[in-house]
Amino acid sequence: MLSRTVASPYGILIIFPGIVLAVGLFLALVGQRALKVSNVALGERRLSEQAQLVASRLRGALDSADPVLDRLSDFTLTYTPDKPMEGVAAVLGDLIQGRAGVAYVSISFPDGTFQAAYMAEDGAVRFQDSRLDPQGTLVRRYDYQGHGLLALHSQMRSDYDPRSRDFYTQASAARGRIWTAPYVFYGTRYTGVTRAGPVYLQAEGERRLHAVLTVDFDVHELSRLLRSDELPDMRTLLFTRSGTLLAYPQREKGGSSPAPADNVLSYRDLHDATLDSFFGAVAVRASDAQPLLSFDVGGAQHLAGLSRVSADESLDWRVAYIVPERVFFESLHVYGRRSFGIAAAAVLLALGVSVAFARLVVKVRREAAEARAEAKRANQEARELGSYRLVKCLGKGGMGEVWRAEHRLLAREAAIKLIRMDGSARSSAELQERFRREAQSLAGLRSRNTIELFDYGVSDDGTFFYVMELLEGLDLESLVLKFGAQPPGRVLRLLMQACRSLGEAHDAGLVHRDIKPANLFVCRVADELDVVKVLDFGLVRALAGQDAPLSTGDVLDSTTNAGYQVPDDAKLTRVGTVMGTPEFMAPEQALGQALDGRADLYALGCVGYWLLTGQLLFQKETPMMLLIAHINEPPPPLDSRAVASVPRGLEQCITACLAKSPDLRPQTARELLARLSKAERELSPEQRWTDERAQAWWQRHQPRVGSSSPSGLTPSPRAQRRIADAPDSPRR
Repeated sequence: MLSRTVASPYGILIIFPGIVLAVGLFLALVGQRALKVSNVALGERRLSEQAQLVASRLRGALDSADPVLDRLSDFTLTYTPDKPMEGVAAVLGDLIQGRAGVAYVSISFPDGTFQAAYMAEDGAVRFQDSRLDPQGTLVRRYDYQGHGLLALHSQMRSDYDPRSRDFYTQASAARGRIWTAPYVFYGTRYTGVTRAGPVYLQAEGERRLHAVLTVDFDVHELSRLLRSDELPDMRTLLFTRSGTLLAYPQREKGGSSPAPADNVLSYRDLHDATLDSFFGAVAVRASDAQPLLSFDVGGAQHLAGLSRVSADESLDWRVAYIVPERVFFESLHVYGRRSFGIAAAAVLLALGVSVAFARLVVKVRREAAEARAEAKRANQEARELGSYRLVKCLGKGGMGEVWRAEHRLLAREAAIKLIRMDGSARSSAELQERFRREAQSLAGLRSRNTIELFDYGVSDDGTFFYVMELLEGLDLESLVLKFGAQPPGRVLRLLMQACRSLGEAHDAGLVHRDIKPANLFVCRVADELDVVKVLDFGLVRALAGQDAPLSTGDVLDSTTNAGYQVPDDAKLTRVGTVMGTPEFMAPEQALGQALDGRADLYALGCVGYWLLTGQLLFQKETPMMLLIAHINEPPPPLDSRAVASVPRGLEQCITACLAKSPDLRPQTARELLARLSKAERELSPEQRWTDERAQAWWQRHQPRVGSSSPSGLTPSPRAQRRIADAPDSPRR
């Protein structure tokens, strides 16, 4: 009787929902308790890990001092102040470049001579030479001119004598390397610290002091590595246990810049109750192994995550993240209440589902039959989009598919790029927005060197598509992979055409952001040969609306563990997001800075390097190492890799495009086009890429019509492997 009642429709509608409700409420209550405990533990662990992460990044910056001193020591053993300055200037300038927080690298001699490379207030690296004479100290400052040349920038008199400075006397007395106590930089009034070490020579049977070497760190620059905006009222400190505040970003954000004093800043100078209580708790802390600290400020509890920067006792630096407990736990409470609401909604939804279960059983057979019929109709209609009939799939990629298609009435062939939405609603919305942006960007461009858009729309099943011209040819990546490095004359022609497309896009306020060989297509158009088409404007951003890329702790942590120096204002683009291609990414794009058309010109320089050498500009094991190389490493000389002799004009154009600073590159695509045109005019007749040579090349190789992807996607069966995944490609 009971089993019959349970199996009846009324039993299912009453007993089953009751069981679901009871189990759902029990699981929700148990889950809420476990969630609260785990969230508190997770939050505290993240607070302490944040301090440890920043401390490790600072440690990486400071640890660069000893390798710099090692290299400088080897040079100084054979160098004296009476030798030409150009040699020591080149060494010092090279050592200071790209090192986070380093303000000075210097050599001081026992005769009072002081020579250094330093970071000037205008951001330039300069060389200083100070020498004692009967009238005092003559200080000369020079600008680096390249090729070992120096140009006098300024000259003045002072009473500066390095032998009277703490770094000199302490290093000489210690007869080894030392860290100075924090002190105030004379020019900026920011706090600094120096790593100093003596160099000795053996003379007449005894060791004599030959020089004292230093690496000066600007702590204000190092403080850029601190992050403090994750929670309201969070404070970030870089301090010593004695109470010296090396960096306190919240004080500077509040408009209180470092005071023009001769002493370093102490927390006592600020008369801040939170800092007073914090340093009081630090003074009685049991050990540095305690990562979390709880203390009271006027009856309100605060939490602090702490980590020591260096194990060196002479460098007593620590990082702390301080946040009120009410703020810290409020975010967890909000999350808990939100999750409880979600659990309640889930229980109600389960009840609704259980009530509809009986009716669903009756309908399931009919709905299954209807679904099969609908699937059959959809399969028949999937071969058509609007007025176009899909003929053959040309390629597949992360954003969708590209098909060769025919217009049903005009019998015109075209390429159709389409994307079918799946996954979460959020991801679908993001993909739809990117697809819409790509279509609108293409539609607004008219250059014959930009792929032409015919149509755009969305099908009944939610598939977004746009119709574009079908190209006959191959992209520049495949060109080099199949036929090797290209002649300089042809490279000039290809780059000039790409400049025409980019010039129009930049004039319209658009930045491509993903210029690479796979997105530059060389084809035949009617009787014209070697016509370049710029593809895949899906990464276009308006100049006025840059989207700041995300940077994550994982990326920064992996960078630190690999031993690389992260620039002080770095926000490296997260690997895996659709923000560009690491092999061809400009330094400012890798750092997440605002972009303009000069980022595309950097990438175009990388493309020119690929065409001339058959090799990538940098060959690294991981995308992160590639980004760091673009930020820090100088480009390998073209003549060391190029298969054929590169004309000087073309080499200068590519070198200018590869400048790390956007201000040192051609400022517009049209300016680069003018330079390339001039370089082409300087070619000898046998170097020029003429129409006859192009005709001969195409007759010999004759790419198959419609065989290449016109949108930067990887062709689907038996495709030529790409730069990113080809083990036999020119990456070594």
